[in-house]
Amino acid sequence: MHEIMAGRGPCLHHLFYQEKEMIKEFALNNLHILRRLTQLTFICLLLLAPSLDLLRYDVAANDLYIFGQVWELGLGSEFYADPTAFGSGYVAIRILLKAILPWVIVLSIFPLLGVLLGRTFCGWACPEGALFELADSITLKLLGRRSIFGAKPNDPPGAKGGKFKYIVLSGIYLFIVPPFFGVMIAGYFIAPARIWQEIITLDPSFGLKAGVIGVSSYMFLSFIFVRHTICKYFCAAGLMQMIFGWASPVAFGIRFEKASFSRCTDCRQCEQVCFMDVKPRGREDINCVNCGECLSVCTRELGADCGLFTYSARHRDGDGHGEKIAPDGCRPVAMK
Repeated sequence: MHEIMAGRGPCLHHLFYQEKEMIKEFALNNLHILRRLTQLTFICLLLLAPSLDLLRYDVAANDLYIFGQVWELGLGSEFYADPTAFGSGYVAIRILLKAILPWVIVLSIFPLLGVLLGRTFCGWACPEGALFELADSITLKLLGRRSIFGAKPNDPPGAKGGKFKYIVLSGIYLFIVPPFFGVMIAGYFIAPARIWQEIITLDPSFGLKAGVIGVSSYMFLSFIFVRHTICKYFCAAGLMQMIFGWASPVAFGIRFEKASFSRCTDCRQCEQVCFMDVKPRGREDINCVNCGECLSVCTRELGADCGLFTYSARHRDGDGHGEKIAPDGCRPVAMK
C-alpha cells in the first residue's frame, strides 16, 4: 500500500505541475484579450452606473445616490436646534462619518492603488485610456502610425489595404461615440429617466445640451490631438498612481530580467506595442501602465518560459528589474 501511494506521489505532483503550466500558458497567450475584457467592463460600468443608481447626483432633487440609496447626513432640523453639547457632538460625529470620512476614503483609492499596483488601473481598467488605445489603433490602420503629427521610432507596422472600413470606423468613432458618451455621462447629474424623455420628445434641456456638447468636444479634441499625453501629464488619478507607485517599495508591475539580456533577439516588438512610448528594456519608467503587451510579444518571440518580462513586486534594490535565472531550456540567442 505504501509503495502504491509512493508511486502516486510523483504522478500527482507532475499532473499538478502540468495543470499549473497550462493555466500560465493560457494567461500569457490571452493576456491581451483579458485586458480588453476588463477595459470593456469598466466602460460599461461608467456608462451604466447612473441608470442603475450606483452613483449619481440629481441636481434637480439635490440628492446623491450611491448603490441605489440616497446618501444623507441623517440630521433633522431638530438636531441643529439642540444647543446642548450632546446635540453639537452628534452633529459633528454625523458630519465626520457621513461627509468627511467617505471623501477621505474616495481620495485614498488611487494613492493606495499606486502603492500596491503602480499604474495597473491605467492599463487595465481606465475607460479613457482604452478609448485612446482604440484611437491609436484606428490611426495606425489609416496612416501607418499612431500619431497624426508624424511617425515615431516605435510605431508598429500599419494595415495593408482595406482602409475604407477604417475610414468608416473613424467617422463613427469621432462623430457618434462622443455624443453617446455625453448623453450617458450627463446621467451623473440629470435623472436618466428625464434624459431619455427629453431625447424622445426632442426637447433637450440646457443641462443636457451643455453636458453633451462639453463631453463631445473634450472627447473629439483629445481623440485627435492629445490622447496619451493626458495620461502622462494631466490625469490626476494617473499622476497619483505614478507618484505613489514610484515611491512604493512593493509596487506590483512589469519587470525586465536584465540578467538574462543575452536571450533578447532585439526584435524591438516590446517597444512597438507600447502605446505609452516607454522603452521596456531600459530603466523602469514611471509612465508604464503595466498593460503586459511587452510581456505577450516577448513570450511569443522566445517561448512561454523564456520571456524576459514578468509581473512581480518591486525588488528591494529599487531598480524594478528582475534577476530570475533562465530556465534550463532557454539559451542565449543571436541578435537579429
